[in-house]
Amino acid sequence: MADLITVEDPDDPRLRDYTGLTDVELRRKREPAEGLFIAEGEKVIRRAKEAGYEMRSMLLSAKWVDVMRDVIDELPAPVYAVSPDLAEQVTGYHVHRGALASMQRKPLPTAADLLRTARRVVVMESVNDHTNIGAIFRSAAALGMDAVLLSPDCADPLYRRSVKVSMGAVFSVPYARLDTWPKGLDSVREAGFTLLALTPDEKARSLDEAAPHTMDRVALMLGAEGDGLSTQALVAADEWVRIPMSHGVDSLNVGAAAAVAFYAVATGRPRV
Repeated sequence: MADLITVEDPDDPRLRDYTGLTDVELRRKREPAEGLFIAEGEKVIRRAKEAGYEMRSMLLSAKWVDVMRDVIDELPAPVYAVSPDLAEQVTGYHVHRGALASMQRKPLPTAADLLRTARRVVVMESVNDHTNIGAIFRSAAALGMDAVLLSPDCADPLYRRSVKVSMGAVFSVPYARLDTWPKGLDSVREAGFTLLALTPDEKARSLDEAAPHTMDRVALMLGAEGDGLSTQALVAADEWVRIPMSHGVDSLNVGAAAAVAFYAVATGRPRV
């Protein structure tokens, strides 16, 4: 059973995991280096715990202690009870959901590990917006994608904003980073995957025409918001595919486009 500890000093060193959560650059460097990530809100905390992540500590405002009591009772980690004002002083923002947890990261699998059993894979290039990362993971989980591969410069899926937007779906879809780009795509093709590059380019075939749901193994490549896939990534692909547009709209937000494309890739697959 966890210790419930009331803290009244925002500089208390026991709260260090939660300091400066709005400082993106600091947290991007610090969290992977220290092997932690922050889960925010009751549902996300519960999903992280259910996914097997070890909890380092929890930071709760008083009214959330009873809500999280069952979790608290099972924890060996400390639980810090603080006022909303103190939580804001520590984190740098108003913690609307009243509950934060510092979780221990797990070692990432290798791309080869994931490719051995997957059939539908998302490959992201240079997607460095945390909101988009979270939205893509949520759609990947909901629409039956098996795994996610990230180029070396993609944002961290376990950054607080990504986890929050995904509603914990980042815990449901296994992911790995490719060591090199675009050279790392060779290993995806060698594992038997057809590399489909999603692009609004008119030279691309529509998803209906390409019929990716009929292919044995598909790796759907997505680029960053605005820039899309790089020339090198497009050259490395086996085929270009696009979502047909109407009313003069030339493209969708990458999160929305991903959801449409995932449905096209997974339609017709038997669901477990």
